[in-house]
Amino acid sequence: MNTPALQAKAASTPEASGVEFGRSADDLPVARVGDLVFAMVPGRDGQHFLASAWRVSRPSSELKRDDFYSHHGAVADEAEFRARMFEQAEHVRDLWALARQTVRMSCSTPWGPSQGATVYAEGIVSHTTAGHGGFKLSNERNGKIHVMFRCAGGWYEEDAAWAAVALAYPEHFTGYERKSADRTIRDFLPDAWESIFGHLLAPGESHEKDRRAFEREHAGDWIVISALRSDHQPGMTEVIATIGGVRAVHAEERRFFVPSDEYEVGRFGFVIDTARHAGYDRPSSFISWQPRVTSP
Repeated sequence: MNTPALQAKAASTPEASGVEFGRSADDLPVARVGDLVFAMVPGRDGQHFLASAWRVSRPSSELKRDDFYSHHGAVADEAEFRARMFEQAEHVRDLWALARQTVRMSCSTPWGPSQGATVYAEGIVSHTTAGHGGFKLSNERNGKIHVMFRCAGGWYEEDAAWAAVALAYPEHFTGYERKSADRTIRDFLPDAWESIFGHLLAPGESHEKDRRAFEREHAGDWIVISALRSDHQPGMTEVIATIGGVRAVHAEERRFFVPSDEYEVGRFGFVIDTARHAGYDRPSSFISWQPRVTSP
């Protein structure tokens, strides 16, 4: 249900924001930012996610769910949707100010032949390929990357390593990109982040640190590694679990029944409560399941 205080008007453009808010033909919150139109789309279990379409000229009021095809992650509510749109508009303004150049370069990358390149500055070039991409830094530029992140040869892939480039050369990145780079380093390389900035990351500030904490806390617990709805017990999910969630050939596996309305994996896995979740050793819904027990 929409909260009236958060509903956008049929079409409104806050002065100088660069965002035009509206409602789609099927009453989705939408926003136009430059060449992109975004929508807050309902997902499963009352969740929402952000979707977009590029270069759609029709009025927002004529668009429908099927017009949006790119996925940009979860969004909690209309308040967060609006905040992300203002952030997107600021990102677009920053990009215009940076005036990056898109060029063609005939070269090989660790991910295949370059199919396009964007020059951020002299010696800082981002390459795209058929399946991946990343930055190539000149020797001089690469020498200024922090030693904890530096890649030999100056190649930095686009999933995580690129953040080292933004950290070293923030003047060539937008505010949104700098924020994303900081988040990426905290999530994937928390030890390096803490060493550089001299600050310990608290719970919730790093995906990797949270994962380690979860594994320490549940090192002796049964954690689900596979699950499906039971064919033998309505309303139950049959799961296979190992100690610590280890996935190894010789790891001991046990099966349990978990009420389906309770089974939710969570960030790092579902922990079996042996006092509540019944063990199960009868015919399995897993077609190829065979018990594996560690040799004594």
